[in-house]
Amino acid sequence: RQMSEILLDVKNLKKYFNTPRGLLHAVDDVNLKINAGETLGIVGESGCGKSTLGRTMMRLVDATDGKVLFHGENILDYNKKEMKKMHTNMQMIFQDPFTSLNPRMSIGEIISDPMKVVHNVKGSDMKVRVQELMDMCGLPQRYYNTYPHELDGGRRQRVGLARALALDPKFIVCDEPVSALDVSIQAQIINLLMDLQEQKGLAYMFITHDLCVVRHISNQIAV
Repeated sequence: RQMSEILLDVKNLKKYFNTPRGLLHAVDDVNLKINAGETLGIVGESGCGKSTLGRTMMRLVDATDGKVLFHGENILDYNKKEMKKMHTNMQMIFQDPFTSLNPRMSIGEIISDPMKVVHNVKGSDMKVRVQELMDMCGLPQRYYNTYPHELDGGRRQRVGLARALALDPKFIVCDEPVSALDVSIQAQIINLLMDLQEQKGLAYMFITHDLCVVRHISNQIAV
């Protein structure tokens, strides 16, 4: 097997929070590498900083120290404009498929929003692209004009996945994407993630506290 290309290289990443009790070391000196097209599983108990690690790598929260190298470039040095462009390569699926979707937006609007913001896609092209993403994620097109509260948890999570795929990223942080779902639906979403990885060559960082899930999906595991 030939050497895989390293897509993401995290070096000495730290994220500390100021709290009334002093500094909270949420992410303390983390080093990890993620290869293109592979899955790194991150496991650990609740509250150990897994989600904060994912959010810090995505720059949804600012790092205290360290480097996040994407194709060798440290994205922690990027300005807002560069980071906006970078987010076409890196996306995130959030843990709770209910709170991570805007209740006032229809499914079609939620999935198309990233394309409006970044690529300025409009009109009929947009609708065609959204319907392709819905098909890809196993969402019937009749849900195009429905709202998140009308869907069950599994379908909502498929919407979150379609939204993450809208910009054709190379890397997705999956932050416990199945922990809020019924066990029968969990398997469907995991299989969908694996199928999409194969089709699109995606790299995942899969955050979970479920060891069965992580064994099933990961190429490498970090605790």
